Amino acid sequence: MRFCANVSILFGEVPFLERFGRAREAGFSAVEFWWPSGEELAEVESAVREAGLEVALFNFDAGDMPGGDRGLLSDPDRVERFRENVPVALELAGRLGCRRLNALVGHRLEGMGLEEQLALARESVAWAAERAAERGAEVMIEAVNTFENGPYLLSRTEEAAAFVRSVGRENVRLQYDVYHMQRMEGNLTENLRRHRGLIGHVQVADSPGRGEPGTGEINYRYVLGVLEGLGYGGYVGLEYRPTTETTGESLAWLPRELRGGDVRVEELEL
Repeated sequence: MRFCANVSILFGEVPFLERFGRAREAGFSAVEFWWPSGEELAEVESAVREAGLEVALFNFDAGDMPGGDRGLLSDPDRVERFRENVPVALELAGRLGCRRLNALVGHRLEGMGLEEQLALARESVAWAAERAAERGAEVMIEAVNTFENGPYLLSRTEEAAAFVRSVGRENVRLQYDVYHMQRMEGNLTENLRRHRGLIGHVQVADSPGRGEPGTGEINYRYVLGVLEGLGYGGYVGLEYRPTTETTGESLAWLPRELRGGDVRVEELEL
């Protein structure tokens, strides 16, 4: 497996566009990020290229994330914004060589039945996946905890996995966020084993608090060891909030020489 830095949440000591360079300086060869609302996409592309980074994944437009939005694609009043973003995001992904895009599905809506909303979400994801497939890209679906993210439509592993299967497209995969699922249900390694065939991307943070691995209750040496034993060779995104003064200090568990390539769990300082 390989690790990538989520620059929407890490390296917050500097403005967003400077974080790509900081990630490279810290030893990473790959990053991920949320949709860069408010940034010029050409400047994002330039920052990635100047840093010489691979982009492992980024999110489609999910609305006003700081304001509480967690997706647009299941809301009849906002789904058009998602559809307008899809070709823009795929064009950016193509220029950056990124093959995975995360589609947050949004909150439960009052006045709209659950099945009706899920049907719209499936239709939206299938539509996006069809266009992604033309570019050799995959669409990720993530379950998110409801304690910090409001009434998110898919909040458990089984719900997200069932949704992925119901879309019925090979390039729609499960994004497994260890932190969110520890908050919601635990049973982490059993769910990793059960759904290994669907998982296209993994993200980590410790719980409680969403700090770096080793600061909470999750036994990451064991969890990542199980993932390694299952043959997972993809990226693990570091989507945590450092408990230290700087992001660099929070990376002590991941030695610098391991941040840019393949990693064996036994090498981690956990």
